Amino acid sequence: MQALFQWFERRVAVTAAPPAGAPPPTTLAFYWHFIRQMRGLYAAMFVTGLGVSAVDALIPVFIGQLVALAAAPDPATALAEAAPMLAAMAAVLLVVRPGVQILDALVRNSAVAPAGNSIVRWQSHWHVVRQSWSFFQGDFAGRIANRVMQVGHALRETVISAVRAVWHILVFGATGLAVLAVLEPWLMLPLLLWAAAYLSLLRWFVPRLHARARDSSLVRSLLMGRIVDSYTNILTVKLFARAQDEDRHVEETIHSHLVAMQQQNRVVVLFIAGLVTLNALLLTSMATVALSLWADGRIGVGTVATALPMCVQIAAMSGWVAMELASIFENIGVVQEGMETIAVPHSLTDQPGAPDLVVTGGAIQFQALRFGYGQSRPVIDGLTLDIRAGERIGLVGRSGAGKSTLVNLLLRFYEPEGGRILIDGQDIAMVSQESLRQAIAMVTQDTSLLHRSIAENIRYGKRSASDAEVAHAAAQAHADAFIRGLSDWRGRTGYDAHVGERGVKLSGGQRQRIAIARVILKNAPILVLDEATSALDSDVEAAIQDQLDGLMAGKTVIAIAHRLSTIARLDRLVVIDQGRVIEQGSHAALLAAGGVYADLWRRQSGGFLADH
Repeated sequence: MQALFQWFERRVAVTAAPPAGAPPPTTLAFYWHFIRQMRGLYAAMFVTGLGVSAVDALIPVFIGQLVALAAAPDPATALAEAAPMLAAMAAVLLVVRPGVQILDALVRNSAVAPAGNSIVRWQSHWHVVRQSWSFFQGDFAGRIANRVMQVGHALRETVISAVRAVWHILVFGATGLAVLAVLEPWLMLPLLLWAAAYLSLLRWFVPRLHARARDSSLVRSLLMGRIVDSYTNILTVKLFARAQDEDRHVEETIHSHLVAMQQQNRVVVLFIAGLVTLNALLLTSMATVALSLWADGRIGVGTVATALPMCVQIAAMSGWVAMELASIFENIGVVQEGMETIAVPHSLTDQPGAPDLVVTGGAIQFQALRFGYGQSRPVIDGLTLDIRAGERIGLVGRSGAGKSTLVNLLLRFYEPEGGRILIDGQDIAMVSQESLRQAIAMVTQDTSLLHRSIAENIRYGKRSASDAEVAHAAAQAHADAFIRGLSDWRGRTGYDAHVGERGVKLSGGQRQRIAIARVILKNAPILVLDEATSALDSDVEAAIQDQLDGLMAGKTVIAIAHRLSTIARLDRLVVIDQGRVIEQGSHAALLAAGGVYADLWRRQSGGFLADH
């Protein structure tokens, strides 16, 4: 039995490399993008669904035959004559029907359902995680994750429900009409009138169900985003005692979601009311016509016994199909809402066949660089700067001068609006982004860790690093001692302890030292330090300063610091103001020049650069 399950479960390699490019932005094309990757399984489900519907449609016919047999004047003769028919009916009920249903369950539940769900989630995540940094800055992380998770389930359920609903409508309707046409054409009249009214009901209600379902899905994603936003920033909520404000922020969206759900369910209730009325009319009209024809002697009791159960079955099926259709369009709404996140082309893409960056020395050139986040006033305005291979420079300037933007452009988080950046003579816009970022190691002021073990976070700098290399890098960053004393809520200790979301279980200084250990392990030829020691106390900073000096040896270094004393001994200081280089030189030379840097140095309070 296990081998049988595994055969169906292993039909699809769900985490295989996805097709090139973004999923299509139109609904039908988006569905087909994923369905075609499993078209064999979906076709099998289509066939097994036909088999289940066809066998179930025979049940009323069997009932009619049995009732006619029971009404025969000579039961013994009737049974003898009907023996082959009864054996065939028994074979259908005992062998064919269970076999088809089991096969349909295996295809649907063991192959299509889990694989269809997983392949959409995997490929959606694969595409979304490669979006630009600005993509994630413009939305809730929780809402993005919610869409990625929900769209797989919704797409799969849409297809499964559609296959089952289509076959039930076609097979039951066609079988019913065919059987009644053979038995007595007048019996088709109630069913034909009911079918026309049923299709009209669907035509009126289905678009409205679709619109309400889409509205509900949009508000649900917003609600998820706001809840996750509150949890992600729980420390800020606690520090400012804003739990009640967060209550109101979420409460507003819960009420909006409640109203959207109520509007959707109003349509559902009205639809059910109309359907119940139609089904009642079908049963009473069929009973009236059948009994009238029986009273006139035009049909036998077996025909009555076939027509009435068939109507009961069709009425029951119509309610199920209606709910399936409601579910289908609700799921289509979820998929369409998810497409707003998933079916988005990457805004920062590599050139076709882009080569890897080859760093021979690490020389960096910013040539007439211009960038302003799409605004009319640029943040970087015609900046030109040459950094020699192995040179250590410090970027100086007040908040908003453009220092971090310059680093973001170097990392190609954004494309320049003018000018270009060269590393060892290679335009970074022409090389692959992965190779560019592999050549640059960066420690940021706001260090964020993954909710994984300490070892995994440090090994992010070098995937193949051994445990010994990880521990050595931690020791160089003066992190080994506190790491060995860590434990988490599951009892994992030391390097196996998990750090919590964004590293919340560690202090700012501990997170900073983990980040420095990660960079030490990466050992990239270009090093960017953005307030790398800002979260460290003076003793720890002094203790690891020598390690940082060793880390910088032989590398091209760009360091940003408001505490000018931490960068004063670098090879060259570059003063930026309003996106331009206004001064550059050594610490001593700039002080002697008596310009902007000298003024900034005098204005420092306790070693920090004031904003004004």
